[in-house]
Amino acid sequence: MSMYTRLAEGRYLASEHTQGPWDPATQHMGPVTALIVHELARTAPRPGLEPSRLVVDVFAPVPVAELEIATDVARDGKRVQCLTASVSSGGREYARASAWRIREADTPATPVPGPPAPVPPRSDEHARSWLGSGFGYGKALDWRFVTGGPMELGPATVWGRLTIPLVEGEEMTPLERLAVFADSGNGVSFAVDFATHVFVNVDLTISLFRSPEGEWICLDAETVIGPSGRGLTRSTLYDESGQVGTATQTLFVAPR
Repeated sequence: MSMYTRLAEGRYLASEHTQGPWDPATQHMGPVTALIVHELARTAPRPGLEPSRLVVDVFAPVPVAELEIATDVARDGKRVQCLTASVSSGGREYARASAWRIREADTPATPVPGPPAPVPPRSDEHARSWLGSGFGYGKALDWRFVTGGPMELGPATVWGRLTIPLVEGEEMTPLERLAVFADSGNGVSFAVDFATHVFVNVDLTISLFRSPEGEWICLDAETVIGPSGRGLTRSTLYDESGQVGTATQTLFVAPR
């Protein structure tokens, strides 16, 4: 049981565990983003360069089907490196990404906040909710809300942990664990009713000032909706040691 099975170099088969909340035939972008990270890690790796920023632009809902991820090096400098990735299925491009790696150096770290709260105990109520049982991606994660809730409007703080492998038979990294969860900000902090509106992100930007560690990632997320069909979700990202970066999503908002 996993989100993806590798078919060949750069080719994967998506499972039902990638399903998003809007349509069972399309994927949540969390797994797709983590798979991009998985493939980029295999692209021109160099010791001492660490992933620092990832931008994913979503052209259309990604189908639960075979995917092809093509990667390339856009710039290969001594201190920074820029990579690109394209996600296709059936000859159509569904998403495109760019990522920066920055060289490691000994710098004076500034104080940053610790997690908003420790990982709370598992709640059967959350496990039985729409988020924990209603679609493939939701069921594949262990959700632990600190504030807010799976069907509550407004800001939310929630810990999450992927409970199945990303790619069958392949080890998952902390960065992939962060990527699979970072796209959930708009889903846990929605500002309009899920039953009456769609609020789909057209992009995701993850910015990190240090590498994440461990299995658990925390989102402290808030969504704002504008007066003309657009919204924005901002999430602060934590691991159990403290803040690691941010994620932002631009939203397309419309009545159902």
